[in-house]
Amino acid sequence: MNDTANDPILIHRFTTPLGAMFVCATAQGVCLLEFACRSRLETEFEELQFHLDSRIIAGDNEHIRLAVQQLTDYFAGKLTRFSVPLHMPGTPFQQRAWQALQQIPYGETVSYQQHAERLGKPEAVRAAAAANGQNRISIIVPCHRVIGKDGSLTGYGGGLQRKQWLLDHERGRHTPTDHELF
Repeated sequence: MNDTANDPILIHRFTTPLGAMFVCATAQGVCLLEFACRSRLETEFEELQFHLDSRIIAGDNEHIRLAVQQLTDYFAGKLTRFSVPLHMPGTPFQQRAWQALQQIPYGETVSYQQHAERLGKPEAVRAAAAANGQNRISIIVPCHRVIGKDGSLTGYGGGLQRKQWLLDHERGRHTPTDHELF
């Protein structure tokens, strides 16, 4: 649980080229960024409320406004590194895995094996992959940059079509005006 118990988790819905997304933030920072159509979304909301001992209510704050602005700039091809404060409750291993994701350079990918090695746990590929799957802050914490050892796209909660779009976008294969339906 958190020492800022009962501070509300604010939620805001907005539109991106990849579809509607929800962003949640506490006074400490963004704690969730997910696609509105994600099948696990309700479970993620419940887990977040449990971990932060709080409830989700509609609203916004400076972290939400900054996240939306930075995502707008990202999709426009103007931003390659996010600076919005994050609030990522999780186990120590999950937090290390999520920090490592943020070190993968824009436009590059690593395999799940390489990701586990970066965590100093080369034998823990499945644990690293599971931690990625528990990442609640898509795009900003770029789990889409982790791919299969053979280069295949695997394991993205937003869908493999979105994962491919994000990788193509970061490699300059989309123009800022490309709007694909999701």
